[in-house]
Amino acid sequence: MNIFALNIALAVIWAALTGEITLMNLLVGFALGSAALYVTRPLFPGCDRYFTRATRWIMLIVTFLWELVVSSIQVVWDVLTPAHKARPGIISVPLDIQGEMEILVLTNYISLTPGTLSLDVTEDCKTLYIHAMFADDPDEIRRSIKQGVEQRVKEAFE
Repeated sequence: MNIFALNIALAVIWAALTGEITLMNLLVGFALGSAALYVTRPLFPGCDRYFTRATRWIMLIVTFLWELVVSSIQVVWDVLTPAHKARPGIISVPLDIQGEMEILVLTNYISLTPGTLSLDVTEDCKTLYIHAMFADDPDEIRRSIKQGVEQRVKEAFE
Protein backbone atom coordinates (compact mmCIF):
# COMPACT_ATOMS: atom_id res chain seq x y z
CA MET A 1 0.00 0.00 0.00
CA ASN A 2 1.29 3.46 -0.86
CA ILE A 3 1.19 5.38 2.42
CA PHE A 4 1.97 8.71 0.75
CA ALA A 5 -1.03 8.34 -1.57
CA LEU A 6 -3.18 7.48 1.45
CA ASN A 7 -1.91 10.59 3.23
CA ILE A 8 -2.76 12.72 0.18
CA ALA A 9 -6.23 11.16 0.08
CA LEU A 10 -6.73 11.98 3.77
CA ALA A 11 -5.70 15.58 3.09
CA VAL A 12 -8.21 15.88 0.23
CA ILE A 13 -10.94 14.27 2.37
CA TRP A 14 -10.19 16.75 5.15
CA ALA A 15 -10.43 19.69 2.74
CA ALA A 16 -13.69 18.33 1.31
CA LEU A 17 -15.19 17.84 4.78
CA THR A 18 -14.30 21.38 5.84
CA GLY A 19 -15.66 22.78 2.57
CA GLU A 20 -12.54 24.79 1.72
CA ILE A 21 -10.09 23.40 -0.79
CA THR A 22 -7.19 25.76 -0.19
CA LEU A 23 -3.49 25.09 0.02
CA MET A 24 -3.45 25.83 3.76
CA ASN A 25 -6.39 23.53 4.39
CA LEU A 26 -4.74 20.76 2.34
CA LEU A 27 -1.54 21.18 4.40
CA VAL A 28 -3.54 20.97 7.63
CA GLY A 29 -5.26 17.85 6.28
CA PHE A 30 -1.89 16.39 5.31
CA ALA A 31 -0.53 17.03 8.83
CA LEU A 32 -3.64 15.53 10.44
CA GLY A 33 -3.48 12.57 8.07
CA SER A 34 0.19 12.07 8.96
CA ALA A 35 -0.67 12.11 12.65
CA ALA A 36 -3.49 9.61 12.10
CA LEU A 37 -1.24 7.32 10.08
CA TYR A 38 1.50 7.59 12.68
CA VAL A 39 -0.88 6.54 15.46
CA THR A 40 -2.20 3.63 13.38
CA ARG A 41 1.16 2.62 11.88
CA PRO A 42 1.00 -0.97 13.23
CA LEU A 43 -1.93 -1.52 10.86
CA PHE A 44 0.11 -0.55 7.80
CA PRO A 45 3.19 -2.62 6.96
CA GLY A 46 5.98 -0.42 5.61
CA CYS A 47 4.58 2.68 7.26
CA ASP A 48 7.66 3.09 9.46
CA ARG A 49 9.79 3.51 6.33
CA TYR A 50 7.45 6.27 5.15
CA PHE A 51 7.90 8.22 8.37
CA THR A 52 11.66 7.64 8.38
CA ARG A 53 11.95 8.99 4.82
CA ALA A 54 9.64 11.91 5.58
CA THR A 55 11.78 12.82 8.59
CA ARG A 56 14.93 12.66 6.47
CA TRP A 57 13.39 14.88 3.77
CA ILE A 58 12.30 17.38 6.41
CA MET A 59 15.83 17.42 7.82
CA LEU A 60 17.25 17.97 4.32
CA ILE A 61 14.90 20.91 3.77
CA VAL A 62 15.60 22.42 7.20
CA THR A 63 19.36 22.05 6.63
CA PHE A 64 19.02 23.72 3.24
CA LEU A 65 17.07 26.63 4.73
CA TRP A 66 19.68 27.05 7.46
CA GLU A 67 22.56 27.01 4.97
CA LEU A 68 20.62 29.41 2.75
CA VAL A 69 20.38 31.94 5.58
CA VAL A 70 23.99 31.50 6.77
CA SER A 71 25.53 31.67 3.28
CA SER A 72 23.32 34.63 2.31
CA ILE A 73 24.59 36.55 5.33
CA GLN A 74 28.17 35.59 4.48
CA VAL A 75 27.82 36.74 0.85
CA VAL A 76 26.02 39.98 1.78
CA TRP A 77 28.65 40.75 4.43
CA ASP A 78 31.45 40.22 1.93
CA VAL A 79 29.76 42.44 -0.65
CA LEU A 80 28.97 45.28 1.77
CA THR A 81 32.26 45.43 3.69
CA PRO A 82 35.40 46.99 2.23
CA ALA A 83 37.63 43.99 2.99
CA HIS A 84 36.57 41.27 0.57
CA LYS A 85 37.29 37.74 1.78
CA ALA A 86 36.07 36.02 -1.35
CA ARG A 87 38.64 33.72 -2.93
CA PRO A 88 36.69 32.03 -5.73
CA GLY A 89 37.74 28.71 -7.11
CA ILE A 90 36.60 25.59 -8.91
CA ILE A 91 36.63 22.43 -6.82
CA SER A 92 36.12 18.81 -7.78
CA VAL A 93 34.04 16.72 -5.39
CA PRO A 94 34.04 12.92 -5.70
CA LEU A 95 30.49 11.56 -5.46
CA ASP A 96 29.23 8.51 -3.61
CA ILE A 97 25.64 8.95 -4.80
CA GLN A 98 24.92 7.59 -8.27
CA GLY A 99 21.22 7.97 -9.06
CA GLU A 100 20.23 10.73 -11.46
CA MET A 101 17.58 12.11 -9.10
CA GLU A 102 20.02 12.12 -6.17
CA ILE A 103 22.61 13.98 -8.23
CA LEU A 104 19.94 16.41 -9.43
CA VAL A 105 18.87 17.21 -5.86
CA LEU A 106 22.50 17.59 -4.75
CA THR A 107 23.46 19.89 -7.62
CA ASN A 108 20.35 22.03 -7.20
CA TYR A 109 20.95 22.25 -3.44
CA ILE A 110 24.50 23.49 -4.09
CA SER A 111 23.44 25.90 -6.85
CA LEU A 112 20.61 27.39 -4.78
CA THR A 113 22.94 28.11 -1.88
CA PRO A 114 24.50 31.57 -2.30
CA GLY A 115 28.24 31.49 -2.88
CA THR A 116 28.29 28.10 -4.60
CA LEU A 117 27.34 26.87 -8.05
CA SER A 118 27.29 23.40 -9.57
CA LEU A 119 29.16 23.51 -12.86
CA ASP A 120 29.31 19.98 -14.23
CA VAL A 121 29.08 16.29 -13.45
CA THR A 122 31.39 13.90 -15.24
CA GLU A 123 29.82 11.40 -17.64
CA ASP A 124 30.44 8.52 -15.24
CA CYS A 125 28.64 10.54 -12.50
CA LYS A 126 31.53 10.09 -10.09
CA THR A 127 32.77 13.70 -9.86
CA LEU A 128 30.99 17.01 -9.42
CA TYR A 129 32.65 20.31 -10.24
CA ILE A 130 31.52 23.32 -8.27
CA HIS A 131 32.43 26.98 -8.17
CA ALA A 132 32.79 28.30 -4.63
CA MET A 133 32.97 31.98 -3.76
CA PHE A 134 34.99 31.23 -0.62
CA ALA A 135 37.41 28.51 -1.77
CA ASP A 136 40.27 29.18 0.64
CA ASP A 137 40.21 25.57 1.83
CA PRO A 138 39.04 23.19 -0.93
CA ASP A 139 39.44 20.13 1.31
CA GLU A 140 37.11 21.66 3.90
CA ILE A 141 34.52 22.42 1.21
CA ARG A 142 34.77 18.84 -0.09
CA ARG A 143 34.40 17.48 3.44
CA SER A 144 31.46 19.77 4.11
CA ILE A 145 29.66 18.62 0.97
CA LYS A 146 30.47 14.93 1.47
CA GLN A 147 29.56 14.76 5.17
CA GLY A 148 26.76 17.29 5.03
CA VAL A 149 24.72 17.74 1.88
CA GLU A 150 25.59 14.52 0.07
CA GLN A 151 25.02 12.44 3.20
CA ARG A 152 21.59 14.00 3.80
CA VAL A 153 20.58 13.53 0.15
CA LYS A 154 21.74 9.92 0.30
CA GLU A 155 19.70 9.30 3.47
CA ALA A 156 16.61 10.99 2.00
CA PHE A 157 16.64 8.63 -0.99
CA GLU A 158 17.22 5.40 0.98
